[in-house]
Order: sequence, then C-alpha cells, then structure tokens
Amino acid sequence: MAESVILAAKQRAPNGSSTARNLRKKGEALAVLYGHKEATVPISLSLEELEKALRHGVRVVELELAGKKEQALIQEVQRDHLGMEVLHVDFKRVSKDERVVVNVRLELRGQAPGVTAGGVLDQPLHSISVEALAISLPESIRVNIGELQIDSVLHVRDIVLPPDVKLMTDPDAVVVQVKPPVVEEAAPVAPVEGAAAVEPEVITKRVVEEKEEEEK
Repeated sequence: MAESVILAAKQRAPNGSSTARNLRKKGEALAVLYGHKEATVPISLSLEELEKALRHGVRVVELELAGKKEQALIQEVQRDHLGMEVLHVDFKRVSKDERVVVNVRLELRGQAPGVTAGGVLDQPLHSISVEALAISLPESIRVNIGELQIDSVLHVRDIVLPPDVKLMTDPDAVVVQVKPPVVEEAAPVAPVEGAAAVEPEVITKRVVEEKEEEEK
C-alpha cells in the first residue's frame, strides 16, 4: 500500500506567468488544494520532495500548511509535453475513512510461455480504475502472466485485487494477450525473362507437325 508522507506547503498568490517562473526557479512546484466543500487554496511546495513521493508511488500525503496538517490525495499531476517536468499538481482533501476512486498502474509479473514459444505480448491496458479507502490505496496491482500461452487472453475480471478494493473498470476489457507470431509471406518468384515466349513456340511447333501429319 502507498505510504503517507508529510509535505511542507505554503500558500501562494494566484497563478501568474512571472510568479510561476520565479517559484520554479526556486525549486518549487505549483499546486492547489481543494475538496470537502472548503476553499480552494493555491499552494507551492518543494519540487524535489514531491518528485521523491511520486517516484515511490505515494498517493496520499499529509500537507503541512499554515500550522496544520491536511490529508490529501494526489488527484492529478500535469507534466510538460515530454512527460518530464512537473507543471502543476491537484491535491484533493480526503479523510482516513473516505473511499475514493483512482486509476492504479498494472504491473506485469512472470514470463508468458506463449512469448517464449514465439508469440507476441500485447498489453492494451496499463491501468485500471478502483475504489478503496484513501489510506489503503495500492501503489500498483500485479498481474501474473506466467500461464499465458499463444492466443491466451487475460481480462480485467481475471485480476486478483487486494482486500477491500473494488473494481470500477469494465471487467470484460482486455489487459494483456499473447498473439500468434507474425509469419512473413514469401515474396513471389519473378518469372524468368523469356520463359513466356518458349511455351508458345513449343505449342505452335506441335500444332504444325500435327497438321502436316494429317495432310499425308
């Protein structure tokens, strides 16, 4: 399960291009805290500490803001077009006994025999939506592919979920499958130059000989 960590935050002025640039130069990440029918608060926090939490799969944090701590779910992380730099984070207030719906990453485990036999592994789905207690959100869900043969398909309904975690994604959706190996068709053999002209000559010669035989 995801670890809850403490992140120090401070209230900031509403978004402005110059303010955002200055905060980023200081190593600060821009964010907002909202939810529970309370005011939406624009905040900033250490980009280094935030990135560290994200790398460890942390989903719920304790935001230390204005002398008090608020438990919050990392609801959305916006990154640059390269998917590298964090541009903005949405934190949603949650309570320990609150159930929330989030997308959880799927982690493939094992070696599919079908792949060893030459099949091609195809994974259309890389995350699923689940409902769970805010303090019990899984960092990822493991999917065992150790028994998949060629033409085998594993659906969402086949995933073993952690206790007290409810599936929200379509159970019939395909998670991973092993497709048959792609067989390349042999290139057509090019006709030998002049071959087409030989056959008519043989036929013509035969017909002439038969006519001459009939005239005798």
